[in-house]
Amino acid sequence: MKSLGFILGLGLLIALSLPVAAILGDLAIVMDALWNGGRLQRTFGGFLWEKSSQYLLLSIPLFVLLGEINLRSGIAARMYGAVAKWISWLPGGLMHANIGASAIFAATSGSSVATSATIGTVAYPEIARNGYDEALFLGSIAAGGTLGILIPPSVTLIVYGVLTQSSVPELYMAGIIPGLLLAALFSAVIGGLCVMRPGLAGQPVRASWGERLRALKDLGPPMVIFLGVIGTIYAGLATPTEAASIGVVLSLILAAANRTLSARMLLDSFEGTVRTTSMIMLIILAAMILNIVVGYFGAIQAATQLVADLGLQPWQLMVVVVVFYLVIGMFMETFSMMLTTIGIVFPLVTSMGYDPIWFGVIVVLLMEAALITPPIGVNLFVVQGIRSTGAPFRDVCIGATPFLGAMLVLIVLLIVFPGLATWLPDLVYQR
Repeated sequence: MKSLGFILGLGLLIALSLPVAAILGDLAIVMDALWNGGRLQRTFGGFLWEKSSQYLLLSIPLFVLLGEINLRSGIAARMYGAVAKWISWLPGGLMHANIGASAIFAATSGSSVATSATIGTVAYPEIARNGYDEALFLGSIAAGGTLGILIPPSVTLIVYGVLTQSSVPELYMAGIIPGLLLAALFSAVIGGLCVMRPGLAGQPVRASWGERLRALKDLGPPMVIFLGVIGTIYAGLATPTEAASIGVVLSLILAAANRTLSARMLLDSFEGTVRTTSMIMLIILAAMILNIVVGYFGAIQAATQLVADLGLQPWQLMVVVVVFYLVIGMFMETFSMMLTTIGIVFPLVTSMGYDPIWFGVIVVLLMEAALITPPIGVNLFVVQGIRSTGAPFRDVCIGATPFLGAMLVLIVLLIVFPGLATWLPDLVYQR
């Protein structure tokens, strides 16, 4: 009965379009007041202080700041030009550059929204300049942006690690192969569609070998940042928080070397970081409180028992979980979707014997799918925002649909071949 009340209350508050942090916090307080006389509320203050002071959480504003600096220092624009010179000869031309540049930028920002906005702003003028099909071109930008939460460093993987007490370095390692494979699947979708319908590809963009070689210097800065961040984590020289601070310092040095470091740029970066971090932390802490209340009333145990009573096989449970996330991803913002559900879904999945690190990759992939699933797909709105006024939103939705199919293919591959996610963590950390 209490589990049903939780689900109905959550659905009602979401339908009212209240801020997500308010939904989670208010629901926890109301449930505790109605069914426990408000006794748990006395522990909330100490709990929030303890959880908010976790050292790992400090990495979140640092990674957000890293992405903000890279966005505003011009590193991304130069990187896109270099990638375009190297891979625009493929069927689909610069749409492959959208995917490649997004993958590289994702390795320095950890944010899907920042990746979509940055690559979209740089790439959008090429549609008219080279005669690309606008829907597919925009879809490639929206899909490429989703790589920001899978390819490390990823803020979403950090949050998953905090909520489930999973190792962030192992999660980062697990995201590498699926992230690169997803980028390859996106390019395969573009190439296949453009081979079948050449009119989608626009005019080919050509570059000489001399131009390509000279452009390599513009790929240097993001590679330096990536190696500084991920390299120090995997070498055991730094924790994720320390590595994030190294990335910020490196991005500032590179911005100064490119003469784009200024007081105005820093102030804009700081403001963007405070806005994003405040939103993330409010939701995380509210979700933690709700998880305490839900756990106290036995909702997790009840859900586990329900699954046991249904007699589902592990693969059948995963099908249910995937369908569940795909459906709610149509109506909820991705970050909120993970935080409101992981407290119940994670124990169910791990009780069936699934690896928590592997499941982290599955969850992030489902978050990526929600980012380009209408009507709430955040990346779709980000890409729509860079277009000319009056352009129909349905173009972006139509263009992103083939890439949603590629994500589903990868999810199936991970379920059938879990080693795609677990092989590197097993190899490096000898789990």
